[in-house]
Amino acid sequence: MNQRITIVGGGIVGAACARALARTGACVTVVEARFPGGGATAAGMGHVVVMDDSPAQLAVTKRSRELWHGLAEQLPAEAEWRRTGTLWVAADDDEMAEAARKQAVLAAGGVESRLLDAEALLAAEPHLRPGLAGGLLVPDDAVVYPPPVAAWLLAAAARDGATVIRDAAVVAVTGDSLEPGCVRLADGRTILGDTVVVAAGTATRRLVAGVPVRPRKGHLVITDRLPGFVSHQLIELGYVKRAHDVGTDSVAFNVQPRATGQLLVGSSRQVDVDSRDVDPVILREMLDRCAAFMPGLATAPAIRTWTGLRAATPDGLPLVGAWNQAPGVWLATGHEGLGITTALGTAELVAHGLCGAATTLDPLPFQPARFTATEVVAHG
Repeated sequence: MNQRITIVGGGIVGAACARALARTGACVTVVEARFPGGGATAAGMGHVVVMDDSPAQLAVTKRSRELWHGLAEQLPAEAEWRRTGTLWVAADDDEMAEAARKQAVLAAGGVESRLLDAEALLAAEPHLRPGLAGGLLVPDDAVVYPPPVAAWLLAAAARDGATVIRDAAVVAVTGDSLEPGCVRLADGRTILGDTVVVAAGTATRRLVAGVPVRPRKGHLVITDRLPGFVSHQLIELGYVKRAHDVGTDSVAFNVQPRATGQLLVGSSRQVDVDSRDVDPVILREMLDRCAAFMPGLATAPAIRTWTGLRAATPDGLPLVGAWNQAPGVWLATGHEGLGITTALGTAELVAHGLCGAATTLDPLPFQPARFTATEVVAHG
């Protein structure tokens, strides 16, 4: 009998896991509380980027980007897949030194990039302010519009035999009255199975006691159409120290060109904030930060602002693997701002661990068991 696997969460990570598991022949059921891609997925910029904060992060983001490139031709037009490249912007000589360090690390990992001096930077992006030191271009990074991709991945899983249950809230994946691998829904139904994969972002904390994730709230703004204003995904090199300091709030210059000609503007991080309300103070700080790098953004007409809650872990790596404190429960959460990038790599790890599918990734750095009980209590 094929494994019966229930996935809690129909965002891009859960949808990618569903597709990967269904392709192995597993009996897959996906339960989504609202609609596919309506949670943290809808609050992601859709940046497919190689990051190098740690060797494990470099490995999973590089592999995930490879998988995205392999999938690109199959994606529907509404996914808006484009290889824009990432341009890391250096404000001063210290950040140019960081760009050089980053280039060396990426090169050692087999990732193409090239340094740009101040003149080349402005040639690549003329609307940046003069006086910046230069940058680092990673040409194979890309952007995608995440919600349609989540829906497409779920549809692909369904074609391979998966069952998708929408508008159904999960109330329990563990408990004395629930057998390991089973799921209880709010309407009283129980879904029988062998394993539950919880890919529910920050909601994982409600379902799995002690899981070491915390919310990090982010704001996004989308502008009216400004065709040609930005060509690459733009990120300040200061983003690395601002956005990945788990313990503090931060803003950073981060702008993405959309296929529509609009600009998606970020980014902000607020720690342990559960409210999805727009915070006018942090929003203003974010927009001011972006205008400091690209003055024309100060007068760009914004047509919508929204927020999302991303699940962060203490070490910045996702939790992918068996949750050792609850039999029959696997986790696929804690991706924070890299959920879009690493969705396909995460799915490969889950399919490898549960069904023996091939992977080039080392699963060990992502195992939830890397956190001791003491660390879990301290984080929670």
